[in-house]
Amino acid sequence: MSTHELYTTPVEMATWDVEAQGAARFSWEYDDGRDQLLNLYQKGKDKQWDQVHRIDWDLEVERYDLLGMPEEAISIHGTPMWDKYFANDEKAKNELGLHLASWQFSQFLHGEQGAMICSARIVESVPDLDSKFYAATQTMDEARHAETYARLLKEKIGLVYPINPHLKSLLDDTLSDSRWDMPYLGMQVLIEGLALAAFGLLRDMCTKPLPKQILAYVMQDEARHVAFGRIALRDYYAQLTSKELAERQEFVVEGCYLMRDRFRQQEVWENMGLDVEACLEAVANAPYFQAYQSLLFQRIVPCVKDIGLWGDKVQKAYADMGVLDMAGIDLDALMKNDEDTAELIDAEKREIAARKQQVEAVIALAD
Repeated sequence: MSTHELYTTPVEMATWDVEAQGAARFSWEYDDGRDQLLNLYQKGKDKQWDQVHRIDWDLEVERYDLLGMPEEAISIHGTPMWDKYFANDEKAKNELGLHLASWQFSQFLHGEQGAMICSARIVESVPDLDSKFYAATQTMDEARHAETYARLLKEKIGLVYPINPHLKSLLDDTLSDSRWDMPYLGMQVLIEGLALAAFGLLRDMCTKPLPKQILAYVMQDEARHVAFGRIALRDYYAQLTSKELAERQEFVVEGCYLMRDRFRQQEVWENMGLDVEACLEAVANAPYFQAYQSLLFQRIVPCVKDIGLWGDKVQKAYADMGVLDMAGIDLDALMKNDEDTAELIDAEKREIAARKQQVEAVIALAD
């Protein structure tokens, strides 16, 4: 079945063309580069994996309860809208759960394709070879992530949402800018940083093994990608003028407001035939969603500070969003946890497989 047959609403076009700007840069300097980037490049090569073999696709999932999260996690839960349409109607509640999961993972899918294209642009445009090397491994990572989320949506969910307009707008701004550092800033810091936080929140709350595996394994890769952006941009931004830094701070502020509004699920409320404005107001005021939205910035804020874009305008915007205090979060500790969580899931799978073999061996002896 074609993916186009699974979209909730027809997509505007078969492909989306973004006019690319800037130059393709070759480097004739083949000496060793920065140790940190070369170490990341080596790790990127060592950690390649195949979704066909690493993920247990035979695990059963419930389309209407993909993540196994409590009802309270639904952003309109407890509102008059919820009480009127969903509280006492299991069929409607199931349909809403399906659409929310489809919307969430569809945006992850579209974001991963955007990340694949942005990392390929970095290979093309970044001037130094060590960055080209690492970005080449990231391009493969992002292709694998897009492949994985597409399979989840097609085989397990059976419903796909078009790209969210806020995500599309930021991708457009990122890809159409001629400056070579903008794919780093737009993708590695903003889009990837927000996605990584969203993946982590779902991974830690999810009680279903298949989506938990997928989120953990994708996050293991994404942690390296954010580290790549930090290293490369920290070095480059230290050389820029105050005017050039101000331009990038303006981009960060606009991008963060777009990303903040990205997760309000407007397309779901429209598809469910609900009062969209009432739903958006309910979402904005929901304590769960406010906490969720705030936590989405725990990867972005300390990274923006670390790379040297910590101007007054950026700090004012983060204060307005209520996330300024996240500047002190230890990114390295978060990324180590991402690595450890994926390895722990692998260890648990090996233990279960070993026990299964033992049981089968005992049964065979009894026969």
